[in-house]
Amino acid sequence: MSMRILILGAGATGGYFGALLAKAGVDVTFLVRPTRRDQLQRDGLAIKSHLGDVTTPVKAITRDEISGTYDAIVLSSKAYGLADAIETIRPAVGDKTLILPLLNGMRHLDDLDRAFGAEHVLGGTCHISVVLDADGTIRHLSPFASLTQGPRTAAQREGAARLQQELERGGFDARFSSDVIGTMWEKWFFLATLAAATCLMRASVGEIVRTDEGERLISSMLAECSAVAAACGHPPSTAAQEGARATLTDRQSNISASMLRDIQRGGEIESDHIVGDLIRRGREHGVPTPLLDVAYVHLQAYQNRFKAAAETAV
Repeated sequence: MSMRILILGAGATGGYFGALLAKAGVDVTFLVRPTRRDQLQRDGLAIKSHLGDVTTPVKAITRDEISGTYDAIVLSSKAYGLADAIETIRPAVGDKTLILPLLNGMRHLDDLDRAFGAEHVLGGTCHISVVLDADGTIRHLSPFASLTQGPRTAAQREGAARLQQELERGGFDARFSSDVIGTMWEKWFFLATLAAATCLMRASVGEIVRTDEGERLISSMLAECSAVAAACGHPPSTAAQEGARATLTDRQSNISASMLRDIQRGGEIESDHIVGDLIRRGREHGVPTPLLDVAYVHLQAYQNRFKAAAETAV
């Protein structure tokens, strides 16, 4: 039996996976603002990708147009938008609805559990680099596009398996994890290192590593993040450690965290969710994180300046 799936927003990440699902005939609806709804209903959703360009008609509604509840709801909002996202999807959540968050870090699980009950909230993550152009087109920038999801409790296994069948129809790399929390930690320890290092230094990985002490700095940050994950009961696998180290010490790499791009354009950032929360969890287990602490002060200073400017503008 097919599932009725709601995707909050039609931004870069949710729009990419949702468009491919819609093109494959999966029952997908995008919950968006009125102007985006009108655009999607008129033009459909377009992806520009080295894997093949896609333009497909999609179903789109606003919050006022929600009719009934959905079998699954996919969230890919930024962490700072989670509170609004929770209230936006609330009318669409029924007794058996499963919520699949694709946010980074872990703190959002606590927020969603409090709002809807842990029995409704799956674990999930994705690996993709996409941006949304001004005209609503999604540009796929990375050679990869994977989405991983899985149950956090035994009671969720059947529903997560059903959702997996739907996701696999989309043609992208859809993965099912029996240890989805471990999978999320393996992304988090890498992403926190990437964000802390590239934002602190305002530079790409390669630019940092090509300095006299850059490789040692990034390797030490990675060790701090790995130690926190291990103390929290989710030590990264050897393969994850080696892969992260290879990526983060590549002298020719031009990668940087999306958080740095947000800073460069003067936008809001997910510093509390990605770096701050990892530091806090480390402290709870007595794990020192001196380099992450420095990076987090830097990120908080930027965030405070951003908030002050936003308040002044109002």
